[in-house]
Amino acid sequence: GKIDLGILVFQDIVAVPMMLFTPVLAGQLGQPVSMVLLKTAAVIVLVLILATYVIPPFLYQVTRTQNRELFLLSIIAICFSVAFLTNGAGLSLALGAFLAGLIIGESEYSYQALSNILPFIDTFTSVFFLSIGMLLDTSVIVHHWQLLLLCTGLLVLIKALAAMIAAIVLGYPLRTAILVGFGLCQVGEFSFILAQSGMNYHLMSDLLYQGFLSASILTMMLTPFFMILAPRIAHRLNALPLPGGLSKEQIAECESIDEDLDQHLLIVGYGVNGRNIARAAQAAGISYLILEINTDTVRAEKEAGQPIFFGDATQDVVLTNAGIERAKMMVVAIHDAAATRRITATARRLNPELHILVRTRFVADVEDLELLGANEVIPEEYETSIEIFSRVLTRYLVPRDQIEHYVEKVRREDYEMFRNLRRPIVDIQSLNRMHLEGMDVCAVLVDEGARAAGQAIEAIGLRKKFGVTVLTIQRAGQMIPNPDAKERIEVNDHLIVLGPVADIQYVTRELFTRPAL
Repeated sequence: GKIDLGILVFQDIVAVPMMLFTPVLAGQLGQPVSMVLLKTAAVIVLVLILATYVIPPFLYQVTRTQNRELFLLSIIAICFSVAFLTNGAGLSLALGAFLAGLIIGESEYSYQALSNILPFIDTFTSVFFLSIGMLLDTSVIVHHWQLLLLCTGLLVLIKALAAMIAAIVLGYPLRTAILVGFGLCQVGEFSFILAQSGMNYHLMSDLLYQGFLSASILTMMLTPFFMILAPRIAHRLNALPLPGGLSKEQIAECESIDEDLDQHLLIVGYGVNGRNIARAAQAAGISYLILEINTDTVRAEKEAGQPIFFGDATQDVVLTNAGIERAKMMVVAIHDAAATRRITATARRLNPELHILVRTRFVADVEDLELLGANEVIPEEYETSIEIFSRVLTRYLVPRDQIEHYVEKVRREDYEMFRNLRRPIVDIQSLNRMHLEGMDVCAVLVDEGARAAGQAIEAIGLRKKFGVTVLTIQRAGQMIPNPDAKERIEVNDHLIVLGPVADIQYVTRELFTRPAL
């Protein structure tokens, strides 16, 4: 999305010199070329000066009045002023309005300005497309539909290839480049203004203008369908043998990965979730590796010392270079649903023993991802709903243990994966393969000041009273498997316990957690 937006803004800005050079192409230049270049430079410099030094302090003084009507009138005045200035320079009013939007958008008051203009957006958009429809001569479509289809195909192909090449040159992987190409294959709105200018200078005949108008509208109509098909097409093209240079470019960052890395955590995506996972893994001493396709993020985090590499995780070669076959666990934390499915299926095929945890937006996606090979799927909307009702109950002073009981009940009944509040932090493969109804294996930390601290296991009566068994004690980096009943529990011990879910929660709260003051 950011790549598309950046290219769209750039091509709209390029319309400025193209509008000024239209008379040159028509041979009707009434002024020297140097004057045209000077006007182009003057417009660009004026926009930069207004956006940086004039408009922000002006809007600051306006906002100090606390008058919403004055703020709205000021925004409108800026738009009209810039539009008239550009019109006086030989550009269109529409292009001037666009430049005014860029100027206002660079100020700290852009969000407030947008909120004031937002109610008019649908109206202005409707008027724009209504005017385009009124300019269209449907008889041209009827009589020349074969030629129009050919021109539409050429327009889509040329624009898509140009956008793909630009994305690849910027260092993005092939899949991202394909998505960018399909997202930008339609003709932009400023093309209509440029075409009208060409008509005015007799660079285009009426028939050619109508053909361009018809083909452009067709590309706009086809764009939503292209966006739906783009992920599938990208997947098919990625499966084809890639040129050597292109393949190397996509995995160049991964070639420097430490080959001795083993049993590591592989994090795909470095957004909020990815950062928190990396921070937790670093604190716990777990070796990890991050794959990200945002070049700016990769560069910044690599300088900060993070083990992050550029690579598209939907491709086999990238995952292989990231040590997927030696990894113990992979977390997929990206927003692209189609890419998430592809990554999950590819990772499961490359490493059948890998534990895959996937974040998704909707509960409806859980079953599909599990079928593709995900061990655990965490839907954002589900966890958000649990957090919301937990806070609501807290606000109404419902006891914490009751809230935890409700949460546990909801997770157990509505979604089997969320069986308990405290997830295990130690992987015991033999027990994970067992499905014991109502039982769970958890890791519990013994807090300082807890009732069980300093007491022997038999003195607490975990098994007799509560039906909870201590399987292992992890203490100061050492493991004590199957501890003796006389073994004392110490502060900061990690206990691996087996027992009924409700009983584990009870003993954790009563025996291993510091009592509330």
